[in-house]
Amino acid sequence: MKNRNLAMLAVPVGVVGIILLLVVPIPAAMLDVLIIVNIMLGLVTLLTTMFVKKPLDFSVFPSLLLVATLFRLGLNVASTRLVLGDGYAGQVIEAFGHVAVGGSMVIGAVIFLILVVIQFVVVTKGAERVAEVGARFTLDAMPGKQMAIDADLNAGLITDAQAKDRRAEVSAEADFYGAMDGASKFVKGDAIAGLIIIIINIIGGIAIGMLQRGMEIGEALDTYALLTIGDGLVTQIPALLMAVSTGMIVTRSNAESDIGTTASAQLTQSRNALLITGAAAILMALIPGMPIIPFIIVGFGLIFISQRIKTTEAAKKAETEAATAAEQVAPKTDTSEDLIEQMRVHALEIQLAPDLVDIVSGASDDLLARVRGLRRKIAMDLGVVVPPVRTRDSIDLPSSTYVIRIAGVEAGRGIAPAGKVLALGDALDGLPGTVTVEPVFGLAGKWVPSEMRYSAEMTGATVIDRVSVLVTHLSSIITSNAARLLTREDVRILTDGVRQVNPSAVDDLIPGMLSLAEVQRVLQGLLIEQIPINDLPRIYEALSLRAKVSTDPEGLIEAARHALGPALTAQYLDGTVLRVIMIEPLLEQSMLEGMRPSEAGTQILMDPAKIEAVLASVRSSVATVEASGLSAVLVCAPALRPAIRRLVSTQSDGLPVLSYQEVTASNVTIETVGVVRGAETISA
Repeated sequence: MKNRNLAMLAVPVGVVGIILLLVVPIPAAMLDVLIIVNIMLGLVTLLTTMFVKKPLDFSVFPSLLLVATLFRLGLNVASTRLVLGDGYAGQVIEAFGHVAVGGSMVIGAVIFLILVVIQFVVVTKGAERVAEVGARFTLDAMPGKQMAIDADLNAGLITDAQAKDRRAEVSAEADFYGAMDGASKFVKGDAIAGLIIIIINIIGGIAIGMLQRGMEIGEALDTYALLTIGDGLVTQIPALLMAVSTGMIVTRSNAESDIGTTASAQLTQSRNALLITGAAAILMALIPGMPIIPFIIVGFGLIFISQRIKTTEAAKKAETEAATAAEQVAPKTDTSEDLIEQMRVHALEIQLAPDLVDIVSGASDDLLARVRGLRRKIAMDLGVVVPPVRTRDSIDLPSSTYVIRIAGVEAGRGIAPAGKVLALGDALDGLPGTVTVEPVFGLAGKWVPSEMRYSAEMTGATVIDRVSVLVTHLSSIITSNAARLLTREDVRILTDGVRQVNPSAVDDLIPGMLSLAEVQRVLQGLLIEQIPINDLPRIYEALSLRAKVSTDPEGLIEAARHALGPALTAQYLDGTVLRVIMIEPLLEQSMLEGMRPSEAGTQILMDPAKIEAVLASVRSSVATVEASGLSAVLVCAPALRPAIRRLVSTQSDGLPVLSYQEVTASNVTIETVGVVRGAETISA
């Protein structure tokens, strides 16, 4: 706790000290210590920027740059006071003024100007431009990144905590680059201030030496100009270090290692490049007048490194071939158990083209890890335990193609080209890539190279990586086929879980009133309409009451729906308002009179022309509501709901159908936005 308090007070106390440095004289010995601290601070900052893996790991850099700039200016004021007042400003400045430049004012001035040019024209100007462009690109890409996070969260690829962390990282990245855009101006101003200060100090030193101390102009130059040059050098060197640090941090991209490891790995990735460069160095040694030994040493050094790379590559290749050969010669068992395993039809399966196998890896976009997250999300949302997803490659599939199978039958197909991302938007004509249609929502998109990701985000497009595309497609297929995936064994496991927390709900129902197969049929009926079954105790209690009257599956499903009424209605609310499409009372009465039982459930027997008119009215009402940017549900009498739902599902897929009991089971405000009419009403 004590160390934490010291660290918390270090910067505020340091800033107060810098302010005092501007107005309070200090001895030369203390100035030496502060100058050394300034140089070491610049060196530590530069090295830190080289070892961080991403810019946000050094997010305090903009504030540190301001404090360091203020510190150098404070040292300039303190050293100027000592140089002009005492003609001596400590050993460090004297060493730089006499030893580092050989006691020559001309050499010192030239070195100082060279440092200023390097800092101001080369490093600072480039860093300022990179920071400006980085800030603009980061801010422009921020909405697309936020949408990508929301898409991953909705698809179950990440948890709420992970989404919160990623949103915070995106916001922090935008804040960092925005701060760096302004902080780079500190470095530019520091370079200008250093040049102005040294000119003022030289003129002031000459004036003091000649007017106050009666020196000749040459003696005044030797005394004050050299000290001023030394002062400029000891402050310009750490300023140059901070300028290089600024350029280093804004040009760093997110990587898995520090810049040294990354640079060495990427510079030595091409053996031929090193070999040709080494040979060129040896040839240059043969040019008359060239120093032979340095070129020979460098050339043979590069050739030696290239040969080491060749040996390493050969060893890796041999290991890979040995592993492949071992797999090929491994004895393949042909037991009954193996044949049964190969014959088994898996509930869920993803087949990948050979060029897509790389996504099943341990990388950050690992398909298997994302599928595990998806299973967890669907279990929380629907109450269904999704069976394990088998993943295997298939040489029969076209390149970049994947197929999702349910119980051995293809349920969906798509593409996920390697090295590309899917951009969804309206302004994609200027981007290279393959035009496609997003498989879940049917949105127009384009597969663009991964290198064009930020360019696509700048056009306002939402960019999705290929694993997210596949997992989102898988999520849609699992959700729409949840009823098929719910096996009787799953129902038994879920029932055992309910028995542990609410044994009476299970004991009253199973097996006395309903069998496990009948309960499975009810739960499947709920899942067909995307109704979560995670509130099993309430569902079982409702089934117990209904089963005393009838075990008709349709009636059992409606009883369970009525028990879940508030939860069903809540997902369609806009605040506290539920927008509904009603059925004209006379038409509803006519439908009730035409209801007849059948093996598939109750059906409505009406004239085909009248049914077509009803469906046309439903489509018209839904289109009118959607044109207003709203959504609505169709409500009807409880006895009619199953038949109406089967009737309209063939025409308006996705239109929820609720009964009056379900709507009125919760305290909501009903707003009628449409009325379904029959042929007679429409013609009238």
